[in-house]
Amino acid sequence: MDIYRADRLPFDCREELGIIFADGFTQWLGFFSKDKNIIAKAFSHSFQLDQFYVAVVDQKIAGFVACTNCYDKSLVLEKEELKKHFGWFKGTIAAKVLKKEFEAPFKNLPNNTGSIEFVGVASEFRKQGVASNIIKYIIEQTPYAHYVIEEVADTNLAAMSLYYKLGFTETKRKNLSPRQAKKLKINSFVSFQLNKC
Repeated sequence: MDIYRADRLPFDCREELGIIFADGFTQWLGFFSKDKNIIAKAFSHSFQLDQFYVAVVDQKIAGFVACTNCYDKSLVLEKEELKKHFGWFKGTIAAKVLKKEFEAPFKNLPNNTGSIEFVGVASEFRKQGVASNIIKYIIEQTPYAHYVIEEVADTNLAAMSLYYKLGFTETKRKNLSPRQAKKLKINSFVSFQLNKC
């Protein structure tokens, strides 16, 4: 397994990132489409490759993790692309709602903090240490003293277990209203932090 910053690959990997993204995030994006292929195409334009790190196994993208400086965006959504794939109505809603969700600024973080975002592993490479290797690489290769992971679903036990194993600690829990919890099938979003020094 080799790990690279995505913009340093000799090819544009946005299409593969879109497929992995759709496989991992379709449950959250079901209002816009339940078809993973449509979600993959709708989001492939948005990946800012200089913010993503990828694991490559046998010349395939096995997984990805974004790491930003909490100011730059890892995803930049274009309304016209979303409308093209989701249709005018749902694409317009996606542009408004998801832009607010994915491009929201961070508040009250320590200086020199990196944000770990959008952890995704291709189904054929799951349970092979892909995500943990990428996150370890990010922590070793990026200059931040602190790392945050925001809003992990409390039902995502595999991800939470991984973050604890890597030394992250829970910093807050955002409990959902009963209506939201029933709709999303989770109780809360959990945030984590790791201090490197």
